[in-house]
Amino acid sequence: MAILAEPFSTLGDRQAAFAQLKERLHEVVARAPQRRSLPTAIPGLDHLLGGGFPCGSVVALEGSGLSAGRWGVVASLLAQATRRGLAAVIDDGALYPPALAQAGVCLDRLLVVPAQTALRIARAADMLLRSRICRIVVMPVAALRAAVWARLAGLAHRMDALLVVVSAQATQELAIVTGLRLRCILERAIVRGARGVWCRFEGYDLRAELHKHKRSAPGAHARLRAFASEAC
Repeated sequence: MAILAEPFSTLGDRQAAFAQLKERLHEVVARAPQRRSLPTAIPGLDHLLGGGFPCGSVVALEGSGLSAGRWGVVASLLAQATRRGLAAVIDDGALYPPALAQAGVCLDRLLVVPAQTALRIARAADMLLRSRICRIVVMPVAALRAAVWARLAGLAHRMDALLVVVSAQATQELAIVTGLRLRCILERAIVRGARGVWCRFEGYDLRAELHKHKRSAPGAHARLRAFASEAC
């Protein structure tokens, strides 16, 4: 890009030069490689997200009450990721690996890092992102300062990794750095067979609602089904 050495004589000259520079910058952005998305293999959700979760970003998976919806999405995402490489989960004690295995996750390609306190969770996420071992890191929400969340978001961006935070509701500090906020809302429990002790629970019908996404307006949603084998 050429540097103009002579001063502009008129306001019109400055405006024309600025318009030319703006056009060149748009061309550079258009030619730049776009970060790809990581599909969840849930058709309705991938369509809603434009292909999947965006690499190089922080994603908040939210939902009150039962965690089956959030972990159903996580399990499907991890199943896709571990077919091609390694993934990691920071476990605060709520993880149930057999349910992940039933959902198709290759456990021999899943790193499980136990961490109970906010400080240890943050350190584990930091080390996993820096290591470049895993393209996907899943962690529970923790009470972290805004600077810590900004640091983790910066690492995810530089390492082209996906940091998924599972929470009932994103904190204000977390919400600022997320590239995507997705809320899973329980709509119906799926039961087969006779009522009472003879019935069989099979899963949930869910509503996945976007609260923040650069490609879609807030409020866009898709209906999903999480099966019992995915509810860990």
